[in-house]
Amino acid sequence: MRETFDITGMTCAACASHVQKAASDVAGVTSANVNLLKNSMELDYDGTQATAAAVIDAIDKAGYGASRRNKTKGSEQNAERPSEVAVRAVAEKQHQLIISIIFSIPLFYVAMGPMFGWPLPPFLSGSKNLMVLALTQLLLCVPILFVNRHYFITGFKTLWHRAPNMDSLIALGSAASAVWSIAQVYIMAWAAGSGDSAALMSAAHNLYFDSAGVILTLITLGKYFEARAKGKTTDAITKLMDLAPKTATVVRDGQELEVPAEDVVVGERLVVRAGQTVPVDGVVVEGSAAIDESAITGESVPVEKKSGDRVTGATVSTGGWFEMEARAVGDDTTLAGIIRLVDEATSSKAPIERLADKIAGVFVPIVIVIALGAFLVWMILTGDIAVALTHAISVLVISCPCALGLATPTAIMVGTGRGAANGILIKSADALETACNVDVVVLDKTGTVTAGAPKVTDVFLAPEVTESTLLKYACALERKSEHPLASAICTYSDEVMPEADAGLTVTAFTQIPGGGLSATIDNTSVLAGNARLMASNNVDLGSLAERADFLAHDGKTALFFSANGNVLGLIAVADPIKSTSPEAIGRLRAMGARTVLLTGDQQTTAVAVAKQVGVDEVIAGVLPAQKEAKIRALQEQGHTIAMVGDGINDAPALARADVGIAIGAGTDIAISSADVVLMHSDPADIATAMELSHATMRTIKQNLFWALFYNAICIPVAAGVLAPLGIMLSPMLGAAAMGFSSVFVVSNALRLRTWKPVQTTPSDVPAAELAVTVDNVECACERKERTMAKKLQVTGMMCQNCVKHVTKALEGIEGVSDVNVDLESGTATCEVADGVSDDALVAAVVDAGYEAQIA
Repeated sequence: MRETFDITGMTCAACASHVQKAASDVAGVTSANVNLLKNSMELDYDGTQATAAAVIDAIDKAGYGASRRNKTKGSEQNAERPSEVAVRAVAEKQHQLIISIIFSIPLFYVAMGPMFGWPLPPFLSGSKNLMVLALTQLLLCVPILFVNRHYFITGFKTLWHRAPNMDSLIALGSAASAVWSIAQVYIMAWAAGSGDSAALMSAAHNLYFDSAGVILTLITLGKYFEARAKGKTTDAITKLMDLAPKTATVVRDGQELEVPAEDVVVGERLVVRAGQTVPVDGVVVEGSAAIDESAITGESVPVEKKSGDRVTGATVSTGGWFEMEARAVGDDTTLAGIIRLVDEATSSKAPIERLADKIAGVFVPIVIVIALGAFLVWMILTGDIAVALTHAISVLVISCPCALGLATPTAIMVGTGRGAANGILIKSADALETACNVDVVVLDKTGTVTAGAPKVTDVFLAPEVTESTLLKYACALERKSEHPLASAICTYSDEVMPEADAGLTVTAFTQIPGGGLSATIDNTSVLAGNARLMASNNVDLGSLAERADFLAHDGKTALFFSANGNVLGLIAVADPIKSTSPEAIGRLRAMGARTVLLTGDQQTTAVAVAKQVGVDEVIAGVLPAQKEAKIRALQEQGHTIAMVGDGINDAPALARADVGIAIGAGTDIAISSADVVLMHSDPADIATAMELSHATMRTIKQNLFWALFYNAICIPVAAGVLAPLGIMLSPMLGAAAMGFSSVFVVSNALRLRTWKPVQTTPSDVPAAELAVTVDNVECACERKERTMAKKLQVTGMMCQNCVKHVTKALEGIEGVSDVNVDLESGTATCEVADGVSDDALVAAVVDAGYEAQIA
């Protein structure tokens, strides 16, 4: 099972690395992910109390604190908001900073005043008051050391457990300055008592109380600004949590009562009036209203809801009244799921962050070794312990594993937050990083590239079959199916022939994968589906097969219907492409990604859709079970694949892809099998998600570069490498640089808050030759104009002159070729290009003085 633990005492990447190692080494733990930014740990373990206790004990022994996060009813929505945690953290740092500044300013003044010629009070000036001056510095330093004592407590505790962190470096540097200075005070007291003025003066010049105090003050100042900046990275989760309604109007014992939203239970009736927020997920049982679902789906136009429709918590009723039944409450609501998804994404680690963790794990010990080395070298070179100590302390306080630890999680936090603000829910940091490397985007057709709401466009009947016969069987059979095409047929039947299937009994209903439907309706065996299904059942389609081919060229799907082995007719259904699909494909191709349309539909329909949106390749006629194999085959060719689908039928393919992207909104989002969820159901968000990935990874690499570059430059300078050139670095300057390096990294990540997706459609990307694969045979798509055979029954022809007249009339129509008129049978056949209607053929023959109809 997975559980969240709150961790205390972490201050840098080394801390996170030590906590993660301590937890991972416990028996029964599968994996541990520690988030420095959120002071939390996601633990996958066997779920036993003993293992959880062992993990807490191991973390405690490592020098940190751990506790299991309470899971109570509605905890996701009612947990302490990230903004509240951030405000508290800022307040704590502000308190420490104020006290530190109050004592640091006079400490710095009295310590550095003589050097700069600043006037001092009479009781502190002069050689006779050196002891008073030293004691004053000590007294001013003590409150600073006390208010910042957590650096020493945590630092020496982790050092004792052989897991040093950033606090260890600060504690060693500050403590060394303070202890050395206290020792000098004792020397001064001894010198004063023995009358050794030279020793007294020498010890007075070796006081470093100002360094000990100001180091802590400057680091706390940096931590204060860092806390303020880090608080802004949690804006996305805070805004989502603020959407959660606080109260609900429930109906209990016939009375309407206003109760806290977390007290609503499944099955209760609730009342929602105009202007109120829907408190939980449920179903409308009475009344109607217009619901603003923009908070969940991003759709700005209110949606009409009536009895039987689903409503989602956190959406707002803009008008009307309805009563609803609660179906999902607390942590089971859609909003809670979204919050959990965003929270999990910010808690996960990208592969690049694991590299930073490994560096951080050995960084602090290396710094301590370098500091000791600098001390020994300068002691050998100068023999002056004060000079050696200055360089060692500078090395300790300027090192910044904190910046290294914040480089990745801050960028991921802001990046996923920007995604959520744009309706893109990213499930993991791994997916965010992988999306940056995608070179092939595979798209499902229905509901992804197309609207997913097909409509009936044409109905063709077999000889001697009436429309009422076709529709009664079609409607009775399709009403049992949940497929979008079935819904379109039922809607059409209800409009043109209400209750066409009334009184019919449907038995033995079966769904045939990749084929269609079969059932027995009032002792009649009925089939519905594609030509492949009909052929496998020996159903002769006759001229309807040619009709289907012609319809397919227009991007329409033809569904055949048969009864007892005899074809009844076909119903053509078209699913219009989404308006943003061409733009999405254009943006993807401009980014260098190849696009593939993967569909179970027939080749001609798939190619028609592909031409409209501009994809590079079509793989058609694929059964649902074969989609995963197609993704795997592309991966074996060395491609990084993003699969985009509805997250239900495409679940295996979504799981197989390097990045699975579910396109769907509201309660239909398929977060279980996808890495990314597009809440707006907009294919343009596919490109937006990839652009966001590129922007986030660019920021992470910048942060890691500067964090490592900073240390690579500053540590040698602090150690005194440039001392021969007269370039020295005091401990106070080192502390200031260390504190603000973290601020720089967080501020750089915050630049992502201004990121916006590209809105233009590239027009300079040349279209590639469309490749088509059907039944694993690849071919180039024919670019020439498609034609089909047409046959007319012509009445009134008496001789060969009549034949010439009819032939000339048909050949005069643009797009008509290979005209063949037969006087004996009274027929005319021809090849007709796309766009030439049956009415045009008949009209041409009638204008020539004859009667005609399509055979």
